[in-house]
Amino acid sequence: MTAARRLADATTMRVGGDVDRWIEATTRDEVVSAYAELLERDEEHLLLGGGSNTVASDERYEGTVLRVATRGIRTLPAAERPHRPPGEEPPLDDAVVLRVEAGESWDALVALAVAEGLTGIEALSGVPGSVGAAPIQNIGAYGQELSATLQGIELLCLDEHGELAVREVPASELRLGYRDSAIKQGVLRGVVLSVDLRLRRSPDGRSQPIAYQQLATALDVELGTRVPLEDVRSSVLALRDSKGMVLSDDPDSVSAGSFFTNPIVSARFAATLPKELPRWSTAPEPRATVLPLDADTALPSFDRRVPRVKLSAAWLIEQAGIGRGFSLPGSRAAVSTKHTLALTNRGGATGEEIAELARFVQARVENQFGVHLVPEPVLVGLSL
Repeated sequence: MTAARRLADATTMRVGGDVDRWIEATTRDEVVSAYAELLERDEEHLLLGGGSNTVASDERYEGTVLRVATRGIRTLPAAERPHRPPGEEPPLDDAVVLRVEAGESWDALVALAVAEGLTGIEALSGVPGSVGAAPIQNIGAYGQELSATLQGIELLCLDEHGELAVREVPASELRLGYRDSAIKQGVLRGVVLSVDLRLRRSPDGRSQPIAYQQLATALDVELGTRVPLEDVRSSVLALRDSKGMVLSDDPDSVSAGSFFTNPIVSARFAATLPKELPRWSTAPEPRATVLPLDADTALPSFDRRVPRVKLSAAWLIEQAGIGRGFSLPGSRAAVSTKHTLALTNRGGATGEEIAELARFVQARVENQFGVHLVPEPVLVGLSL
């Protein structure tokens, strides 16, 4: 345990007030002990990893921050791999399953995988934060998403008897969606202890087929081309750096990354928006059905599915009249000078100034296009 600290000192946005109590847990035993105490005391608490996806109020946090700072990466032998149906033989393939402790740096993990010739997460280079936060957000970038390689997690949570236990949760139970999961939704509650990733060993040191046009252009190759893993990593880092999305001395990197998710709307609604608005088809979702309050009414069938379209939030923001570097009069919060999806702390900004700017951006886009932008980071003591 450590003395009280400020959230501003532990988050990449550098906002947030003092904390009543701060626990830095560097071992599993410390995580389990601290979390058990928090539950027993029914105490207000905040789980924190790398702090790259948290924007907090400057008001004092009247509770405990539990920062998970565990370390460790190991390869699971085939016979020990969890998340397999009972009785199924261990798979004989080129898969390598890594069990990574939650406090490990995500980007350090990617660097290790690339160095070891393991494919599946190379395009996620430069994503800030810890490994334990990755499944909560289902992180993704440049044509790769965590859900494609995630096998499952170890979750410290209450079991059906109300006892604290470590549960192996397969990825299929995490309801992974676009920057979403059952943990983020609050359906699953607990502390992520470790993450299991199923990567592939590349015999020729080449990546998975490039699946994102901007990355393909940067590499000067066609979509679907496999290139050296190191080339993918260096190109992704350069692209992210050009947008202020790599932690550095760049003032634009004092942010929480993309502040808004790209909105997903029905294809019918998308057809009403300007044709030049960049959009991408996504997996369809069940159509919502309203039923009368009648006990004899059968449950609806979800065979019919509604086509969905992902829209470019950056385009919507820019076309709503908010350009790079925009700030409200007298505010120390501003839109990044490199990318309109990022809101930045230009020096001494408060959490409320960040929230005020976010609300302004939301209002402009909603008034102009009828689209509500959803924030990506966790807001602590703030509301939009």
